[in-house]
Amino acid sequence: MQRTIATHEREVNDWTDTDRRLLARALALSAKGVALVSPGPLVGCVIANDGGEIVGEGFYVYEQLKHAETFALEQAGERARAATAYVSLEPHGHHGRTPPCTDALIKAGIARVVAPIEDPNPKVSGQGFAHLRSAGVAVSVGLLAREAKKLNEKYLHFVRAGRPFVHLKLAASLDGKIATRTGDTRWITGPESRARVHELRHEYDAILVGAGTAASDDPLLTDRSGLTRRRPLVRVLLDETLKVSPDSRLASTAHESPVLVFAGAAASSSNSEALKSAGVEIVSDEANGRDLSLVLGELGQRLLQSVLVEGGANVAGRFLDEGLVDKVSFFIAPLLIGGRGAPNALAGSGAELLGDAWELQDVEITARGKDIEVTGYPLPRMRDEA
Repeated sequence: MQRTIATHEREVNDWTDTDRRLLARALALSAKGVALVSPGPLVGCVIANDGGEIVGEGFYVYEQLKHAETFALEQAGERARAATAYVSLEPHGHHGRTPPCTDALIKAGIARVVAPIEDPNPKVSGQGFAHLRSAGVAVSVGLLAREAKKLNEKYLHFVRAGRPFVHLKLAASLDGKIATRTGDTRWITGPESRARVHELRHEYDAILVGAGTAASDDPLLTDRSGLTRRRPLVRVLLDETLKVSPDSRLASTAHESPVLVFAGAAASSSNSEALKSAGVEIVSDEANGRDLSLVLGELGQRLLQSVLVEGGANVAGRFLDEGLVDKVSFFIAPLLIGGRGAPNALAGSGAELLGDAWELQDVEITARGKDIEVTGYPLPRMRDEA
């Protein structure tokens, strides 16, 4: 372990401003693959000569069957010889859907590879770097690692945990209400926040709500960002008794964008047949769709890398209670709704003591018109050590 740390410290000292600039460019290129690579990772590559001049670059898109390194090397041609490759993730050294990227880099005569992190995929992890080093290619790892991990957080989590990355999104008033006492919910937040939510939906493979939200709002739950995506957004509904109407907007558009309903084994069979006829897929189990780990496991088996949970309060509370939330975004509007009967943003069991509350780390606060967006990552629950 000490040897690895010492090596990384030496490499940090060797990194230049040019290294930082060009690896940042590779990360920016990889982001062009958002919604176009899942279940794979976002990858960008920049090839530069000794003077720091870019001679080739590219980014990965799943359908094109070429990795970022291949695109960059093809653009660079003979100029790749003795050049440096800046790659946003460890190049793979195995035969998969494409030939090994490490072979391509070695054959092109790349002298050095700079990358921020290893790929945790067992078929890749460390082996790509090892292959490059064994061929005499210098490898530097660790520059901009934090930025690279955040950029690929969905992929990294999916590979390590075997379940989708869960992002909880809620819109609430300043006093924490998600509706009035009469159930009016539209619109708590302004147009800027709603536009941002569609940008979020574009990043995710699936979107999930509970039966209460489906019944009260009759939502479409579609990606209306206007941006291109590789796979349609899968709309997931937790509905124990299968009370969603075949005439709902979800069911009536199931042939256009998939709808997956988790229901209990005793759910209405007549409604089930009507929903299936509309194109809705129903997963029934004895856990009544209440076992969230089973739900996420099923989504993971379908290679859905990420899911955006949009509520309501009971579903949000359950995900938090079970420690299944990986990221949180609250859109807070400058409204005071009040009323004991008005629903709060979170239900579930919640924390008994403040020391048991969820604390967010790496918090970002962004203005969205008159609203603010608060985004962060839940830490393990705090414990009072006094």
